[in-house]
Amino acid sequence: MSGGTTPRHARHTAGLLRSIYLPRTTDALAFAMSTYGIPLLVLATTGSAALTGLAFALEWIPRLAAFGWAGAIVDRRGASVVFFLASLGRAVVLAAGAVTLYLHPSGTVASTTVMVLAASTGVLTEFSYIAAETAGAAAGRRAGRRAHRVQAVLLGIDQTATLTGPAVAGLLLLAGPPQMLAVITVFSLLAAVLALRTPPSPVAPARAPKDRTSAGLLAGWRTIRSLPALGWLVTGLTLSNLATGFLQAAGPVIVVNHYGQSTTAVGLVWSAAAAATLLSVTVCRFAIDRMGLWPVGATCAAFASLACLAAAQAPDYLSYLVLVAILMAAEGGMTVVLRTLRSRLIPPDRFGSTLSATILILLLPFPVAGVLTALTPPDALGHVITACGALQALGLCLAFARLRTDPALRT
Repeated sequence: MSGGTTPRHARHTAGLLRSIYLPRTTDALAFAMSTYGIPLLVLATTGSAALTGLAFALEWIPRLAAFGWAGAIVDRRGASVVFFLASLGRAVVLAAGAVTLYLHPSGTVASTTVMVLAASTGVLTEFSYIAAETAGAAAGRRAGRRAHRVQAVLLGIDQTATLTGPAVAGLLLLAGPPQMLAVITVFSLLAAVLALRTPPSPVAPARAPKDRTSAGLLAGWRTIRSLPALGWLVTGLTLSNLATGFLQAAGPVIVVNHYGQSTTAVGLVWSAAAAATLLSVTVCRFAIDRMGLWPVGATCAAFASLACLAAAQAPDYLSYLVLVAILMAAEGGMTVVLRTLRSRLIPPDRFGSTLSATILILLLPFPVAGVLTALTPPDALGHVITACGALQALGLCLAFARLRTDPALRT
């Protein structure tokens, strides 16, 4: 019996590698390099904490605006089609930006180009991300009770990209912005080509014109409200994301201005955090097998809250790096829980729109964090981190207390 099971398992794993994991890897690398590279570029060229925070907000606001459309389009057209078109569009935009910055390396044209790239690549990346998540959730449903393992691999891919993306972007920035954008263009093109192998996802039935507006965020919001376990977890993680978002937005200012490190050291913080998260995701994958979703999620919530509160008082760069790594590792464990619940609870034909609504709620704190960074004097950043950490602890405590007896997290 074992001789027949092993080849079948190997074929299944190879199929996931070609159709799900490889496309997700190239897309995640393009996402990480652009997300962390553009704020670094702004700080390196302007030296302004306010503009760095503004650039962070500018990256996220258009992304949030795109979620309703992204989920509805993925539900109607399928994940593979949207994944291909979004990745290809991002490659074209990045290539145009690289040429522009090569011809105009400084001045108003360069500054405008970088800001436009932040907004446009953010929108296209969210379309590809929703499509990739929808395909991954379908793979998780096919895996049955091993769905959390598929989600752990997908999260591991994201964290590996975050591990390498910021560091590579920082190094490429030393060679020049056009070179950095050219490399991201290559990864976007690879994602588009590999997306052609992504299996079709379930497509929602055609709707009458007057009902199409319900296919987006409103339908997703209604689905979340009908699933209490998902709603409580999303609420807790949203409050938690205000703390992590502020640490990301203020990170360049804290590391460069407060600790006196280089912009490369900023990328090192998030690369170390991604490495810790990768390890955490691997551990959580086996811990969930033994203990279930709730104990693992609650433990990660406690570590995240304590690490954030301690990071506000970090005396030096090394301790700050370690505490941020612990915080993000704990966030990674909670994300495995969230992704497993999503693939388990959300109806397949409404997954794209519900996923869009879920992620929109989770990411709303990020532009808020960028605005907070822009408005907060550098000397007061530690106090804001403390306040965000306290709110994070309260939100996660309430969420997991409510979910303790929920059957969706007991299996």
